Amino acid sequence: MKGVVLCIMLSLTAPWALAELRITPVGQQGNPAIDPPTRGDSRLAVLERFGLPDQEHPAVGTPPITRWDYRTFSVYFENDHVVSAVRHHDTPAR
Repeated sequence: MKGVVLCIMLSLTAPWALAELRITPVGQQGNPAIDPPTRGDSRLAVLERFGLPDQEHPAVGTPPITRWDYRTFSVYFENDHVVSAVRHHDTPAR
């Protein structure tokens, strides 16, 4: 009898309740062919790989933090090395 009740309960469970949750770290989202720079890359390496930024923001604070904006992501530099790269929200994941 318990087996029948269990089968009935499982058949009434909403399909989304049995769905698998997958979490993808931000750095691994999107098209891997155009992944943004990684921490520690030099300005020269970023410039050689991605070209001139669409917009370059002046340095702020101490140590100086500079931001370069590209179409799909922004790169943050401390002095001459990448400290972070962030994808823009409006960038479609591929």
